[in-house]
Amino acid sequence: MWRMRERWQEGISKTNLKKVVPFFRGFTVRAGNVRNTQPEVDGTPYCLNEHCRAPHPYIILKKTTNLIFVSMETLLEQQRRYHEEGDRLTDAMGKEMIHPSKTQREQINSDHRLKQLLDRSMECATELKDLYEDKDGLRKEEVQALSGPNEFAEFYSRLKNLKEFHRTHPNEISVPMSTEFEELDKAREKPSDDMQTLIDFTDEEGYGKYLDLHEFHNMFINLKGMDKIDYISYLSTFDQLFDIPKDRKNAAYKEYVLSMLEYLQLYTQKVKPLLDLHEEMETVHKDFDEQWKDGNFPGWPKEATGALIRAGAHLDLSAFSSWEELASLGLDRLKSALMALGLKCGGTLEERAQRLFMTKGKHLRELDPSMFTKTKPSKTSSKSRDAERQKEIAIFEAQLYRFVEILSEQRAATRENVQRKQARTGEEREESDEEHFSEDDSDDDDDDVPYNPKNLPLGWDGKVIN
Repeated sequence: MWRMRERWQEGISKTNLKKVVPFFRGFTVRAGNVRNTQPEVDGTPYCLNEHCRAPHPYIILKKTTNLIFVSMETLLEQQRRYHEEGDRLTDAMGKEMIHPSKTQREQINSDHRLKQLLDRSMECATELKDLYEDKDGLRKEEVQALSGPNEFAEFYSRLKNLKEFHRTHPNEISVPMSTEFEELDKAREKPSDDMQTLIDFTDEEGYGKYLDLHEFHNMFINLKGMDKIDYISYLSTFDQLFDIPKDRKNAAYKEYVLSMLEYLQLYTQKVKPLLDLHEEMETVHKDFDEQWKDGNFPGWPKEATGALIRAGAHLDLSAFSSWEELASLGLDRLKSALMALGLKCGGTLEERAQRLFMTKGKHLRELDPSMFTKTKPSKTSSKSRDAERQKEIAIFEAQLYRFVEILSEQRAATRENVQRKQARTGEEREESDEEHFSEDDSDDDDDDVPYNPKNLPLGWDGKVIN
């Protein structure tokens, strides 16, 4: 007899599943969410083949928001179905990639359809990997049952269960998997109105053509100490965060950067769904760590935190090979150098020279705490916290720089679009909006950017004003 393969989902109890198992004794049992299904009566037999990719009839037992469905297929049949689905998905992705996209809207929709097919293909590959690994040994037992001494008894047992199921539910219809992909091909060639708007964009974003940074412009000009610049100037300089002094990068500034970073990340996922943002951010973090360590990250020069680099009357010890040479500088010069490092400056000439020479080639935290003045430990702890806070803000800036680089085309188009809008009258803006949201909208405007090397102002028609 077959054994049941159970995959439990959070929120589904094993007791409730057993209520439907006796009728399907020997069949594969799976638990999970079914897409696009709304059974009217709990426990009523319902054919899911019209709504999901599985080609076999199902029975549903609904519990709260979770659905339990029992599949009349063996593990070997599951493997065959996943292989078929993987092949069809690969073929569908190839067709999607070679299908011409004439407009920006079509290209974005095509990328999102391709992303969905790719994710589904990865799910199939994961399921196949689990089945082939056969960690629970059920696949091996199934193969042995089919090839063992009682293979005919196994065959007739399965046949009996299948006949019983179809006798009880004579109106069940099995829709082949090919039907779903045929419908997908039709939707690609002749998309409906709903399929032409797969992603939500604001009116200002023009379905992935432009950025909408008005909210962040208002946040920026309300930050303490920032210049009150107009929106067009902001579009040209909003990523020049390295020009902002470090003393102005406070909690409000951090909130501003985080808000913009969240927006740019979400926008990038909309217009470039196939881009691996996780890999991009790993590269950003790696490059940032190297730059931060070397002290050459834009806008954040390396602070003088070492024992040899300190504000005040510090002394370069590289020219001294022994403490005796330091002693020749005298008491006052040694005291000034020790005070610059926050070290105790009392004692004889020899003691001061020896104490100062001990700091050569070392960081402050490597020194004996007893060498510092009483107020030094608390100051060191405070500076350490400030350094961590500054590093956190800096890494957010590094991520923002990368997103701005990815969206460079949308940024340039946004600036040109704002300039054109400001040069138009109110009536001309209304006409432009009507054209923008028409069904025949295209990306021709992006290709007809006028040649403007001197950055002269543009007229309402987008042409350079001489």
